Amino acid sequence: MNFKIVTGLSGAGKSQAIKAFEDKGYYCVDNLPPQLFEKFAELFENSLDGINNIAMGIDIRGGEFFENIFIGLENLKSGGHDVKILYLEADAETLVKRFKESRRSHPMAQDKGILEGIVKERDKMKFVREKADYIINTSNLNISEFKQRLNIILEEDNDSKSLRLYIKSFGFKNGIPLDADMVFDTRFLPNPYYVKDLKKFTGNDKVIREYVMSFDESREYYDKIKDIIKFMLPLCDKEGRNQLIVGVGCTGGHHRSVTFANLLYEELSLEGLIVKIHHREIDKI
Repeated sequence: MNFKIVTGLSGAGKSQAIKAFEDKGYYCVDNLPPQLFEKFAELFENSLDGINNIAMGIDIRGGEFFENIFIGLENLKSGGHDVKILYLEADAETLVKRFKESRRSHPMAQDKGILEGIVKERDKMKFVREKADYIINTSNLNISEFKQRLNIILEEDNDSKSLRLYIKSFGFKNGIPLDADMVFDTRFLPNPYYVKDLKKFTGNDKVIREYVMSFDESREYYDKIKDIIKFMLPLCDKEGRNQLIVGVGCTGGHHRSVTFANLLYEELSLEGLIVKIHHREIDKI
């Protein structure tokens, strides 16, 4: 299994990192005592869920348990698991500002100020930083830039490498899918519904596909849609998004939209993209 250990200074972005890993399909757990790492891995080895990617958040709040972190990690490695440490940090000024804005107390400040807690924690975390596989300083990073940096790490894992593309055909008469990021309208194209011998078929049938795509405007519009999606995907991936949902609609959601959705699914899948398809209205009368 693939383990990513997310640790570092309090306020440096551990929670955001854990969310990013979770969005990429990782099973995430926070502040598990290192003594339980090996048992935790055994649970998933015997599970039927097929979980291979796990992110574990660990920080100084673990107290004496935290000091045994490397014993736990060595146990994982000896079990044949791939273990990498991501260490997050930021400059003192940035961390002080973040704690003030969140109105939270620093875990090591105790009865002293935030700055004293930061200095003390940084000193205690030195031994972990020295062993880290990745170090990200989040001082000058916004959320988007932070996710881009995390994506470089995530791309090492095949299961989380690519952004997922979801293509949904639908009928406008039943409303636009609420989760669609972009919607394409095919209602201006010739409609097989008004052709007597074609009405009973759907876009899943060859006869409908051939009819819809027999028109120049259909082929040209399809190519433009495909080009827009291909243009958008790397930009969405760069922003750290884990999915892009594309809706393709016609009046009833049976003919033109299904045809276009199927073609997009087939062609984009051949280009190595992770593509899922759903025909919302296909079973509705």
